[in-house]
Amino acid sequence: MDITESTEAIETPLAGLHKSAGATMATWFGCDLPDNWIDPRAEQEFARRSVALIDKNYRAYLSFAGPDRVRYLNAILTNTVKDLADGQGAVSLMLNPQGHILAEMETYAAGEKLFCVSYVMIRGRLIEWLDKYIIMDDVTLTDETERYGTVALEGPSAAVVARELCGLDLFALEELRREETTVASIPCWITKRSSGGIAGCDFLVEQEQLAELWKILLAAVVKHGGGPMGYAALSAQRLAQGVPWFGYDFGEKQIPHEAGLEMSHISYTKGCYTGQEIVERVRSRGQVNRRRVDLIFDGTNAPAGGEVLTVNGKEAGFVTRAAVPSFLTHAIGMGYVRKDHNGSGTKLNWSGGTAVVSKFPEDLKG
Repeated sequence: MDITESTEAIETPLAGLHKSAGATMATWFGCDLPDNWIDPRAEQEFARRSVALIDKNYRAYLSFAGPDRVRYLNAILTNTVKDLADGQGAVSLMLNPQGHILAEMETYAAGEKLFCVSYVMIRGRLIEWLDKYIIMDDVTLTDETERYGTVALEGPSAAVVARELCGLDLFALEELRREETTVASIPCWITKRSSGGIAGCDFLVEQEQLAELWKILLAAVVKHGGGPMGYAALSAQRLAQGVPWFGYDFGEKQIPHEAGLEMSHISYTKGCYTGQEIVERVRSRGQVNRRRVDLIFDGTNAPAGGEVLTVNGKEAGFVTRAAVPSFLTHAIGMGYVRKDHNGSGTKLNWSGGTAVVSKFPEDLKG
């Protein structure tokens, strides 16, 4: 699923560091990011067994100021932002009037502003969409994408590294809690993010200090038996966790219930927002004609995105993303399958073999 604005990948500000360290670069989320350093399977094991350092510079950063900022964003996002206390965050979707997903956004209360995080691959269109809804509202939208960068820690030792570097206890923070801190005198914001249920964090920092922060974090990660993780490994990790990616596993062709985001990205008590009528109609109907599912394939051959899935020779769905995780000897993936064939345990066919509809991480061993 390709929803990038152009074919030219945007280079991470850390590209020079990565290349000098031997990283192979590739396009992920419309950006030139590390694909791997040496061995994606070993890199995924950092995240599973110790701690991994991740370059997350595929993000767009937008701030909203003005007295109507809360009312404005609350009227166009699927989750509530009006009740966020300072430092709290919430993940939402931005829908078009037909209920299709235009963007995934995180919103944080930041004093007299709201700070939003989305994807640089849709940055231009996202700003246009947001501008369109600023009509009579007293709201100032500022694009701060060129100002900031993000790197992240993930894995069972991530909380230990975070405590050593900045004295914060990640276990004491609620999910998506954002706190000001310093790492070796570098001011930054740390956000708790528990991928796979394990406490980790993102560090948001001014771009001119991003390289220095990466070096400090890398030294700390290596000290604890970890290392950097590229996106080949990260994609496998997120698949194993059952976490869909915007732009790959859901986007403009899906509505929230098809993508399986109705419980994580939507508030059903917040009031009106763009696309709500469709969401409520689907909710009351109780089902959709197709739905995102997890898939276990019968070999190490991982199908490409868009691969057709069939039952008895008839098309039943398609694959969005697939990979072979470090702890398995077969490929897993995600895809969309029609309602007659998307029940757990259903066997599907593709050009390279078979796939079974599953549920991650429950159905995985390792």
